[in-house]
Amino acid sequence: MVRDNPHIFHMLQLAAHRLRSRADRRGMAVAGVTAAQAGAMFVIAENPGATQRLLADALRQQESAVTTMVSRLMSADLAERRPHPEDARAWALHLTPKGKKALRLIKVEIDLINDALTSALGPRGMEQLAKSLNEILSLDLADQL
Repeated sequence: MVRDNPHIFHMLQLAAHRLRSRADRRGMAVAGVTAAQAGAMFVIAENPGATQRLLADALRQQESAVTTMVSRLMSADLAERRPHPEDARAWALHLTPKGKKALRLIKVEIDLINDALTSALGPRGMEQLAKSLNEILSLDLADQL
C-alpha cells in the first residue's frame, strides 16, 4: 500500500532535482541553455511559429512564466518572435540558427541521461515509468486536496 511508503512524493522531488541539475550543468556547458529552456526550444522546434499560449500549454506553465523564458531565449539569440500570420495580437516563435545548433547539442546530453535511465531500469521499466509519469501528469490533484 502506498501509505506504507509516504516518501514517494519526496523521492519524486529528489529524482526530478537530480535529473534537472545534471541536465542544467551539461546543457549550460555544451549549449548555454538550461533544461527548462531546452524544453521550450523542443516545443518551438516541433511547432515552428508556435504562440506563447501554445508554448505555455505544452510546458504546463503560466503564460507569464513563458514570457520571461522567451525573453531570455531571445536575449541569447536562441529564439525570435515574428508577426503571427493569422493573429495580429500574437507572436510566432521560431528558433534562430544559433538556437537550432544549441538544441542539437543539448539533445545529445538529454539522450545520454535517457540512456543511463534505460540502463538502470531496462526498456520495460522505462515504458512503465513513462506510463506512470503520464498518469501523474494527468491527475487533477486540486479536487483531492
